[in-house]
Amino acid sequence: MSNQYKEAIEASLNKIKKNIDRFGAQFPHTSDQEVYELNDNDNWTSGFWVGMLWQAYQYDKDEQFLSAAREKTSQMQERLSNNANLDTHDIGFLYTPSTGAKWQIEKDETAREDTVKAADRLMERYRETIGVFQAWGPPNDPEQGGRIIIDCMMNMPLLFWASEVTGDIKYKEAATNFVDMARRYLVRGDDSTYHTFYFDQKSGQPIRGATQQGYSDGSTWTRGQAWAVYGFALAYRYTKDENYLETALRTANYFIKHLPEKVIVDWDFDAPQDKDIKPDSSASAILVCGLHELLQLIEQESEEYKKIKTVLEQTMDHLINEYTTDFESQGLLDHGSYSVREGKSPDDYVIWGDYFYLEALLRLEKGFHGFWYEVV
Repeated sequence: MSNQYKEAIEASLNKIKKNIDRFGAQFPHTSDQEVYELNDNDNWTSGFWVGMLWQAYQYDKDEQFLSAAREKTSQMQERLSNNANLDTHDIGFLYTPSTGAKWQIEKDETAREDTVKAADRLMERYRETIGVFQAWGPPNDPEQGGRIIIDCMMNMPLLFWASEVTGDIKYKEAATNFVDMARRYLVRGDDSTYHTFYFDQKSGQPIRGATQQGYSDGSTWTRGQAWAVYGFALAYRYTKDENYLETALRTANYFIKHLPEKVIVDWDFDAPQDKDIKPDSSASAILVCGLHELLQLIEQESEEYKKIKTVLEQTMDHLINEYTTDFESQGLLDHGSYSVREGKSPDDYVIWGDYFYLEALLRLEKGFHGFWYEVV
């Protein structure tokens, strides 16, 4: 297996090196006809490209990757300084793989300070009266004011980290409150997940589960399920709350139980299996990272460990052999899905799919773990 992972990493790094010049000062988001659409630094996905550059440098210490990673991180720092397009719950996706990565790799104090500032910016979306981070819209928005999203589980590591490095418990308390609410309301009784959930923003009373990108309000959006697996595993790593590990394992087992014969999942577990069904390789890449994290947290001799390890290896084998792109391609993984429901899914490359695919490879080959926590 190891040779396969090493070869896949080398192929990925060759594409990333070419993309440094292709992308220039801009940032990739999703692709159209196998060409990445580039944005100014104004999207929720900007941090993933920066994180890929830091991961590439972490792997082989190539100065070209380091120079590009520093340059893109500087752009992220400028965005933070200008408070530009940061009214989002996805601050963790933006700054954990950028300034957070720079701090972890280079121990740059300015990067550490900026990552804490990013945590402060995320805290502006915390609605203390009901203990949640609002997904979209301004405070007191009549439609979105009490709405949370499963994706935000992956933004909580930024807050847990901020408490550790500053000694200020407020970040951890807010993150813990959110994780508790997500566990109680976003995770259903059968261990599947809602994409979003509405609360009365004044009383905190639960209203209903809903979706934004899944097939239906009651369906299970596969990328959301993968966010849950990984997010609850990371929450357990930071807090050692056994409830979080249990939830990570429950959501992982639901995912595993519903794997299709082809192993790589479609965009929603409940979407009609017709000729127009779209796969989502990014959901499977995220799942691998979450499963690998779980393997670090459970008993190695257990049947659970063996089952998870088998599924992880099968999934990576299919991603590498059936979903990776050719040498000249810009993307690392093909057949990623963005938002089928909203008509924004080209069945092509998505930058978060590329990021988590590379993270998965580096986890398996080198024992790296992304930048979601520090190992002291």
